[in-house]
Amino acid sequence: MKKLLSIVAAAAMAFSLAACGTDSGTASEGSVTAEGSASQAEVGETVAPTGQRMTMGTGGTSGTYYAFGGVLGQYIKNKAGIDITVVATDGSKSNIQGIDAGDYQLGTVQSDVIAYAWDGTKAFENDGPVQNFRIIGGLYAETVQLVTLNPDIKTAADLKGKSVSIGAPGSGVYFNAIDVLNAAGLTEDDIKPQYLSFADSAEGLKDGKIDAAFIVAGAPTPAITEIATSNDVTLVPIDGEMADTILADCPYYTTLTIPAGTYPGQDEDVETITIKATLIVSADADEDTVYNITKAIYDNADSIAAEHSKGAELTIENATSGMTAPFHSGAAKYFEEQGVTVETE
Repeated sequence: MKKLLSIVAAAAMAFSLAACGTDSGTASEGSVTAEGSASQAEVGETVAPTGQRMTMGTGGTSGTYYAFGGVLGQYIKNKAGIDITVVATDGSKSNIQGIDAGDYQLGTVQSDVIAYAWDGTKAFENDGPVQNFRIIGGLYAETVQLVTLNPDIKTAADLKGKSVSIGAPGSGVYFNAIDVLNAAGLTEDDIKPQYLSFADSAEGLKDGKIDAAFIVAGAPTPAITEIATSNDVTLVPIDGEMADTILADCPYYTTLTIPAGTYPGQDEDVETITIKATLIVSADADEDTVYNITKAIYDNADSIAAEHSKGAELTIENATSGMTAPFHSGAAKYFEEQGVTVETE
């Protein structure tokens, strides 16, 4: 597996000068260097390149991780002088494994998957604990979005007997979907599970091959927006007793409202649950390097927000709260300067 990841990362580096490929939800989708990711990030003071290069694992090209990772990579390059290659991957677990294997140095990861890796549970139950990473900071809320074109599906309980995309086996999306199904009194055996990427879920919904899909990403999510522009999309609420049950069992979730108008044709607010997108780094990374990366991101939150809507959530409070693994000492040094102490061990 480590050899395979090495080959993938090497291929991504080789293709980083070319345009990104089509979305298939896998690490072979291609990559972009930070240089082409955010036009406005070129404005303002930049620093001289340090000669350092790092690879950031993100997610599928139709998800928020990939797009936002490109913006962050540009700011890290311009403000810290570190060249970042942003790689499309299978998401959270893949990024943690890639850092553990030495193929990536940075990764965007769901906060719940961080807990799984650190404790060796759920997605990492068979692999055992993986702890060769540290937290830089929280980025934004990752919304659990249950999407359907079937007007008869009004609650998660209505998924019984339906064909439902629940993400790649062992992925963060998969376990989010299982948590919601269980809270609705269902199991994986009660549905016809499909293990699809965001892009494939979107195509499956449009083609009528699946009835619903779990998509866990910052809202608005490009894959959902694309469907909603030409179809009557319904976001199924995850609220009430169902949400209470999930939060009681899994404290890394919180509730969140998707405001009306987030997607084309969405006329009402939708209540759901969320976890947090988090940036992690190799535990072996140099303290000064990680300090400079952290500063490049959170000192420029307003400018990043002009590039991508999720930049509006880059607050110090959001960056430092609700974490289930230690921070890197370089990030801790930055947050200490902002008056916040975080745990490093």
